[in-house]
Amino acid sequence: MEPAGYNITVRFYEELNDFLPENLRKKDIEYFSPGRRSVKDLIEAFGVPHVEVDLILVNGKSVDFSYIILNGDRISVYPVFETFSIEGITHLRERPLRELGFVLDVHLGKLARRMRLLGFDTDYRKDRDDDELAYISSNEDRVLLTRDIQLLKRKVITKGMFIRNTDPLKQIAEVLDKFDLRSSCRPYSRCIECNGLIKKIDSEDNCDLITGIVPEGVISWCREFYGCSSCGKVYWKGSHFEKLERIIGGLLPGQR
Repeated sequence: MEPAGYNITVRFYEELNDFLPENLRKKDIEYFSPGRRSVKDLIEAFGVPHVEVDLILVNGKSVDFSYIILNGDRISVYPVFETFSIEGITHLRERPLRELGFVLDVHLGKLARRMRLLGFDTDYRKDRDDDELAYISSNEDRVLLTRDIQLLKRKVITKGMFIRNTDPLKQIAEVLDKFDLRSSCRPYSRCIECNGLIKKIDSEDNCDLITGIVPEGVISWCREFYGCSSCGKVYWKGSHFEKLERIIGGLLPGQR
């Protein structure tokens, strides 16, 4: 006969506590679960999106999301480990998230521009709904960045992050820290408008690429231009360049 329920102990570690009520944070939680359920369902019942989880230990042994909880289980839930080694323990992902591209929801346009500024493959458009975002994340193997916790709970999404901050500069720092990405930054290598790759333009041999796009006053003094291989936007080190350098220098101290 199927038991009426299961008494278990659950503990969430590090930043996963951000999703919990204050009275449940950083402590063992004695919990009664009615009926049969997977550990994934249990975790999300506490409000924690499964994509924020990288390791689940049940009675000291690693399990995946499909594990069915049993009476007396002690369940420890850990966030994504990217900055130190846990070699020999089973991850819930096949490879580190830092190798992937990103897709951002419609509310993170400023974050998208800053991620592109640092050279990250960042898919963003301001007219997408949740279904399209979930499809892109799943089918293109992209990390979904969003401030919508319910979106991250969709089963089809396996790689994602809940953005906690509202300030764009704090958001990009949050992403860099979460996935240990600072050493992977390649500033000015992507177009901030469309995500295309940037390459240097030889202004003497390709004057047609900049004529009509770059003001004549700029052409008279600037000899270094860069163009987007996708949308054709042209960049140069104008007055805005110093502002971008300050932004990048603040995010990558000691690397500029």
